[in-house]
Amino acid sequence: MSNSSEMTLPPDWDDDERMNFMFSDFKENRDVNTTDWDSKMDFWTALIAKSCTERGTVCVNLQELNNTFKRKEKSPLGLATVLQSMARCGKIQRESEFAANVDCGWLSWGVGLLLVKPLKWTFSTLLGSSRVPLEESFVVIELVKEKATELLRVYRNSEYASRSILSFQELCTLSSDVCADESTMCMALLQLQRDKQVMVSLHEGEKIVKFCQPGQDRVSPVSDVDIGIYQLQRSEKLLGERVEKLGLEADKCREEAKLLLSEGKKSQALRCLRGRKRVEKRADNLFAKLETIRGILDRIAQSQTDKMVMQAYQAGVSALRLSLKDATVERAENLVDQIQELCDTQDEVNQTISSGVTSADEDIDELEEELKSLLDESKPDSISGLPEVPTNPLRPSGELSLPGNDLLASLPAVPYSQLNITAEQLEEELNQLTLTDSGFQQKKMTSPAKRLEPAQ
Repeated sequence: MSNSSEMTLPPDWDDDERMNFMFSDFKENRDVNTTDWDSKMDFWTALIAKSCTERGTVCVNLQELNNTFKRKEKSPLGLATVLQSMARCGKIQRESEFAANVDCGWLSWGVGLLLVKPLKWTFSTLLGSSRVPLEESFVVIELVKEKATELLRVYRNSEYASRSILSFQELCTLSSDVCADESTMCMALLQLQRDKQVMVSLHEGEKIVKFCQPGQDRVSPVSDVDIGIYQLQRSEKLLGERVEKLGLEADKCREEAKLLLSEGKKSQALRCLRGRKRVEKRADNLFAKLETIRGILDRIAQSQTDKMVMQAYQAGVSALRLSLKDATVERAENLVDQIQELCDTQDEVNQTISSGVTSADEDIDELEEELKSLLDESKPDSISGLPEVPTNPLRPSGELSLPGNDLLASLPAVPYSQLNITAEQLEEELNQLTLTDSGFQQKKMTSPAKRLEPAQ
């Protein structure tokens, strides 16, 4: 932080009256005016966290804060009190104490000094004192946790995700977009080491970082196998770079030979071609070694997979053994026999229930006779009242008379009674008829009476 122009300032930064209050020192006793004290403390706490976020860093010190928040050549007078309050609340922590709080089993003091340098291992100044050293560095806890999470995410989404160990320089290159500087990355690594997600150690004077792999709750200590794999991977990378460099050199020799040949310098062109052959031979030798190293790495990866499968088999066998601890063939046969016996008993009970209960006094034949009589009684009376159908056959000759009796005589007699209608009544009815269709219909209905007129 160089000055306040590099960060976004609050809207009331130009309010002189408001800023004069904010730039003034805190009262010695908070109880004198609790509201003013808390308002000023909240203002500077939020502004300090915001400045760190915009800069992409997780550390602050009093001297940088004074320069950053300088206004009209004046620096705030209460920033030391703000840092003391934030430290008491656990929002910030001394950089030295932050590194020292990492478990000694995971980070030695020597590695800590190499990881975060320069670290000031000063424990003489207490946070409760009225003086905060200007250059004393503090870590903002919330921000460093966020950076640690981002760093772990970047690693797992990178091309190095399959490698458990990275060099410190490789990690610096990988985290350049996440961490603004090396100190910020070191603080993030310390947080990850505190969370048991990484292990920082030294190998031949070089800092290496081992990451926790997917499926593991915590990272395991760096073993000889890890060192061997790391050396093979580093050799693979170096050999690949040399093979690529030799390929470029061979292409360069070929281009020079073509240029010399075009200029008529045949002997020099031949020397360039001989040099190209030598370079290609060296490249072929290095490539063969590179393939050997890659084959070894593939076998190691396969062996790790096999080891994981064997562990899964072993866990499965142990679980199966526990689940079948009390199971034997004799017990299984006994259970099957009991089940079969119970099933037979159930079948017998069902058969007995389905057979029903019959009375000795009741006879099936008598019940059928009674049912038949009920059916006969249920026939309709209209059917019984009709005359019987003649059963005598007709004569073959087709005559209409029945044998012995006339066919007409066999039919029922036609009812006959004299109509009591006088001639005057008929004439009166005829006078009422009209020539309409309805009249004709009525006339048709009365025509039988008219035919009976001569009988009178």
